[in-house]
Amino acid sequence: MKKRSGRRLALIAMFVAVFMLGYICGSVRTPSASAQLPQIPGGLPSGGALGAASQLASSITEMEQHVSGLQKNLDTLKKIQSLLGGK
Repeated sequence: MKKRSGRRLALIAMFVAVFMLGYICGSVRTPSASAQLPQIPGGLPSGGALGAASQLASSITEMEQHVSGLQKNLDTLKKIQSLLGGK
């Protein structure tokens, strides 16, 4: 009976040692992950939600530029209208 428990204990110790060795080897040599995202000319990724957000941001910037240009044109027209004697 002592012989059986000694073998069982040796088998369990061997499994624990193999597990620990694997754990140590796995934690020492952890590969680093890097994402390879496709790029658009602005330098931001073009795929997934991040790409959609960057496209939305560039669209909003373009809209702001157009609105600024229209506001300048409107100011110019108001000046001309006041010079011509309008409201």
